Amino acid sequence: MRLSTVILPIHRWSEGQKTWQRAEELGFHAAYTYDHLSWRTFRDGPWFGALPTLTAAAAATTRIRLGTLVTSPNFRHPVTLAKELITLDDVSGGRVTLGIGAGGNGFDATVLGQEPWTPKERADRFAEFVPLLDRLLTEDAVTQRGTFYSADEARNIPGCVQRPRLPFAVAATGPRGLRLAARHGQAWVTTGDPKIFETGTPEESVAALRGQIEKLGKACAETGREVAELDKFLLTGFTPDRGRPLESVDAFVDFAGRHRELGFTELVLHWPIPDSDFAADQQVFERIATEAPAQLG
Repeated sequence: MRLSTVILPIHRWSEGQKTWQRAEELGFHAAYTYDHLSWRTFRDGPWFGALPTLTAAAAATTRIRLGTLVTSPNFRHPVTLAKELITLDDVSGGRVTLGIGAGGNGFDATVLGQEPWTPKERADRFAEFVPLLDRLLTEDAVTQRGTFYSADEARNIPGCVQRPRLPFAVAATGPRGLRLAARHGQAWVTTGDPKIFETGTPEESVAALRGQIEKLGKACAETGREVAELDKFLLTGFTPDRGRPLESVDAFVDFAGRHRELGFTELVLHWPIPDSDFAADQQVFERIATEAPAQLG
């Protein structure tokens, strides 16, 4: 099981770069960031763009993988996104993973002046967005006419450093999203079941996650793929456990072990942010990063 972290883009780079470099020093497999224009309780404070931040992080590090958790169609178009991703993959020397999801309601859904999309429209757009992005990252020139997204002789030469393209980590829990993960993903991402976040128990969360993985397996079977081919990411902090796994190394190892048994191959921990939902003891967090992997095997 790999350990990774997600670093919110809330600091000017003169300070922020130290966090990305520290994540590499601690041995995290990857460091991701949210791809939003702003987010929830951080909306009225500093918040920087994901792809420029990742480009700077690529220049400030040498080994750690980098990526988004997650990008969505809310304010992205596949043609422009593909060009930026190819550039980021080049700058990083092939260290980029694209986390991608259907998006949701909230600031990003309305900031461009549009009405929020219905769940069906988000699913419809996602089903068109991902295959077109796949083509744009693997073909030199793409022309495609879609209901929501089109490309007219879009050129993407020389393509990604990673071949045939950088990996997709598809965030999904519904049937259509899981089918996209099965067809186009190298990994699958979940945050758990949001319906039980407030009132559920850790045991109920494990059961819900087991059910999600079973559905992913069925989606893979429908496409003739083995579910074991996909890495399985859990973005932590959104299950009923909340911040308790970060209270001690032992608590984290127990949490990680239960989720490894479900089949998860990567756990992503939020870098501590004081006075927020992601508050945690920095020293304990760093001990988890350095000591827990050996205990997990």
